[in-house]
Amino acid sequence: MNSIAVVNYAEEKGSVEIREIAKPIIGPDDVLLEVANVGVCGSDLHQWTSDHSWPVNYPVVLGHEFGGNIAEIGSNVQGWKEGDRVVSETAAVIDQNNPMSKQGLYNLDPTRKGFGYGVNGAMTRFVKVPARCLHNVPDKLPFEQACLTEPCSVAYNSVVVNSNIKPGDRVLVIGPGTIGILCAAMARLCGAEVAIVGLEQDRGRLEIASQYGCEGIVGDASEWAKKQDGLGVDCVIDAAGVSATLKMALQLVRPNGQITKVGWGPKPLNFSLDPLVQKNVRLQGSFSHNWPIWEKVLSLLTSGRLNVNPIIGGVWNLTDWHEAFEQMHTGKVVKSVLKPN
Repeated sequence: MNSIAVVNYAEEKGSVEIREIAKPIIGPDDVLLEVANVGVCGSDLHQWTSDHSWPVNYPVVLGHEFGGNIAEIGSNVQGWKEGDRVVSETAAVIDQNNPMSKQGLYNLDPTRKGFGYGVNGAMTRFVKVPARCLHNVPDKLPFEQACLTEPCSVAYNSVVVNSNIKPGDRVLVIGPGTIGILCAAMARLCGAEVAIVGLEQDRGRLEIASQYGCEGIVGDASEWAKKQDGLGVDCVIDAAGVSATLKMALQLVRPNGQITKVGWGPKPLNFSLDPLVQKNVRLQGSFSHNWPIWEKVLSLLTSGRLNVNPIIGGVWNLTDWHEAFEQMHTGKVVKSVLKPN
């Protein structure tokens, strides 16, 4: 039985189209997941516009933010049954014997391959998922929200795990995309006073960020950063998809503060990192997420303490993927969600 899929078939810009693909054949440790909803990520857009900086196994089905119901169970799989409501982590292929995997940090296994670039993702009806990636989704949490567990987990890792944020801290987030807004929401949950800075064309997205109790700033954020005592913010979360924002972060962080970089930017920097030394600043990268983070995020989503509804700009059928991508790419919506069937 064939299904349609959104396939990225080559490196050239715009090399994405609807194709028919065969139903995946699962192994003994896998489940076959029938996809209910799949979020469009900035990295899906980057592969579509071909300005990504990671290797892709072409042709590949896009999509790594997804949830749905288990349709088939592999012979070794225990603890799951057909019909279970689940979301899946993104680390589709890992080396269980890698030292990072043995620490539970399989997201940092250098050989890790993810859905949507390393193996076929979820912008289709059925996707093959290793059972170790699954998390239970309570009945009260709709799939169009649950499918965003993944970007919420990116934000949780960067703000809660990799940053040292205390109640009363002042936190500046650079970049009002999905990850930036969710980082701002997480910093609010940590008790921080939060502002998020973007460009003129980001005004609509900054409005959405304000629903999380954050101040939206267009352009220069130095006044807000230095408002309290003239020294800068306790923490800058750099969630912009460009390299140059690190320079801004270094200007706006206070001495002995922290910069957490979660946004990718392949271009070279061309400026001195001396302020990092002079200000005694901690620079922390944050990548992906692992099992305990997903469980925490699902708890926050289910209880309503974290509400992703404000960032969902619409739900499109798989055949309308181009419009869903375009709306996100032009900044008209923060997050597009697709529905395969």
